Amino acid sequence: MNSYIIGWDIGGAHVKAAVMNQADEIIAVVQKPCPLWKGLAQLQQAVMTIMRELPAIEYCHAITMTGELVDLFADRDDGVKQIIAAMREFLPETELLIFAGYAGMLPAAQIEPRHYQAIASANWLASAIFAAQKVSTGLFVDVGSTTTDILLFNKGNVLAEGYTDYQRLISQELIYTGIVRTAVMAVAQTAIDDGKEIGIMAEYFATMADVYRLTGQLNEAHDQTETADGAEKTVNASARRLSRMIGCDFSPIELPRWQRFAENIRAQQLQKIQRACQRQLSRHPLADNSPLVGAGIGRFLVRQIATLSARPYLDFCDLFSESSKQTAIKPADCAPAVAIACLAKEFC
Repeated sequence: MNSYIIGWDIGGAHVKAAVMNQADEIIAVVQKPCPLWKGLAQLQQAVMTIMRELPAIEYCHAITMTGELVDLFADRDDGVKQIIAAMREFLPETELLIFAGYAGMLPAAQIEPRHYQAIASANWLASAIFAAQKVSTGLFVDVGSTTTDILLFNKGNVLAEGYTDYQRLISQELIYTGIVRTAVMAVAQTAIDDGKEIGIMAEYFATMADVYRLTGQLNEAHDQTETADGAEKTVNASARRLSRMIGCDFSPIELPRWQRFAENIRAQQLQKIQRACQRQLSRHPLADNSPLVGAGIGRFLVRQIATLSARPYLDFCDLFSESSKQTAIKPADCAPAVAIACLAKEFC
């Protein structure tokens, strides 16, 4: 490796970057909000902000993406094309590599339309390939702000049943549920309140960030999204938003009630992810000592699922040396960006 590497994961709501030095250490992990549906200027702002925060040295850049899905673009091919063109414009005169799934890393200048489908939303594969290289056999589970990826790997090989988002939604290797941006109404249709089952309104009144703020499991550094009502990010404000989901007004003296309500919704999301994990494990049973490798800002759920499944838990952070864990945002928080940086080292 001749230079420092930045691994980029360009999403529709965030841009994530991980820097690896010449000693193969992850020395920085950064996440910035990027509501890409508002225009490519959002991507430029996020990328330039990240670059200003990093040392002004020569970098090799490796890129993966999911942002091509946003409705700014005519279709996924158009999104891939425009994102690559934008990154070449934002980072001129530097080496840019694009992750094209099983085809590996390709120089940006050599990307052709026939590569677009392999490039689109392939960030999950980078993480799974890296985990398989490091652990050999297990189940990789990345619970992020918006989605959850669940991938079997055995003897160093990723056993993915699907590739595109459509295929992976069918195979349940992609679950559209996360711990920040997901609307509460997308997680549960009913919940338990004061011992009674009650229907939940199909309204965008609250998100899972509100739920996890009330359960005490939300790292505020990970919540970079505006709240459902545009109001503050406090425990009481989250309880107020959550109370609206069942047509109630919030009173601070009733905070324990809404914390219990949040716990019930949390349990339903956990069960959904756990069922998807069991489905993957039933496809290709692994030895009992094969771990669940937890990544993403919601990996505390993966730890719990491992316990419920009587399997070992391995944190994605533990795949790195101690020096790589000293960043404010951890390698596991932005696993695809970190994996891309590591996979690119033989090309840079």
